[in-house]
Amino acid sequence: MSLPIRDWVSVSSGQPARLLGFDQALVWVVIALLALGTVMVYSASVALPDSPRFARYEPTHFLLRHVISILVAGLAVIVAVQIPMSVWEKWSPLFFLGSLVLLAVVLIPGVGRGVNGAQRWISLGAMTFQPSELAKLAMALYAAGYMVRKMEIKENFWRAVTPMAVSVVIVGVLLLAEPDMGAFLVIATIAMGILFLGGVNGRMFLLISLLLVGAFVLMITLSDWRRERIFAYLDPWDAKYTLGTSYQLTHSLIAFGRGEIFGQGLGSSVEKLHYLPEAHTDFLLAVIGEELGFVGVAIVIAAFFWLARRVFHIGRQAIALDRVFSGLLAQGLGIWLAGQAFINMGVNLGVLPTKGLTLPLMSYGGSAILMNCVALAIVLRVDIENRQLMRGGRA
Repeated sequence: MSLPIRDWVSVSSGQPARLLGFDQALVWVVIALLALGTVMVYSASVALPDSPRFARYEPTHFLLRHVISILVAGLAVIVAVQIPMSVWEKWSPLFFLGSLVLLAVVLIPGVGRGVNGAQRWISLGAMTFQPSELAKLAMALYAAGYMVRKMEIKENFWRAVTPMAVSVVIVGVLLLAEPDMGAFLVIATIAMGILFLGGVNGRMFLLISLLLVGAFVLMITLSDWRRERIFAYLDPWDAKYTLGTSYQLTHSLIAFGRGEIFGQGLGSSVEKLHYLPEAHTDFLLAVIGEELGFVGVAIVIAAFFWLARRVFHIGRQAIALDRVFSGLLAQGLGIWLAGQAFINMGVNLGVLPTKGLTLPLMSYGGSAILMNCVALAIVLRVDIENRQLMRGGRA
């Protein structure tokens, strides 16, 4: 049914769309998160050269690499925001196939780079690339395009859902071979979210959800080290786990406890001094909690909540303008960023079992920063085209 555009002029807080052409508030919040992340990555990593493992690094090693990643991401954003959504839709299947190829390539001995028992990176000389980060964007693109193509048969379970389920299984097999269960969890959530938002029958969605939960339970049951992680999460202070499986979690909780309300002060974290492993990547929020306290953590949580809400608003607006692919994609990207942020925060706070997932836009990691920024550039492109349509132009 055609909706009058005048009913959808509002872009934010009931205010009419301005002629600026894009959502400035969204951009500034992203810049603020990137800036705070840069400061905290430096704070969390500055003492690492004191460890024999990083003895050959300068104190600014991780800071400089993080800044370079942001600059590269900035260039990618400039390119991505210029690409019309019709092009993203047209090439989404090939984009997904390309990500599958890279997920397979990373498993080839001598090509994929292993770290801490996981083979997830492809070395590109001066930098490394993590294909699972690309796969998250590729899944969002593919799922959104798939739902548009299958819109007329979405009530037929086998015809509508089976091909999508097969795609998720293939990605899952490749990711679990690395292994990277955290990335698989995020990708499965993206696919499920887009299926739900695309209008898949509720009973079908419930069945798929139960099957997915069953698959995760089975993976945990059949894997000794995954099962031990669950037990350690349930009782992290047990002497059996504190110096092993739950070591990161216990020191993360200590960091939050030391931070109290206003924190120990920027740069004053003790846990980052080789007590809390991966403090500049997966457990950056714990360092924020220790140095900036409850106030700092609350600001970060509020920023991500606002960001997710704005991205979903842009997606809903696109669907109201009969741009279903753009709307589903924007909302799928919102699910990715919000879901991964939620999991990372939950892990840091001991609410969820430990998983190797970074905090979007903030944690150290070039591939993650790059793909997070490209995803938000696509959302910005959706918003730009929405505004063009609402001004009577063409997207």
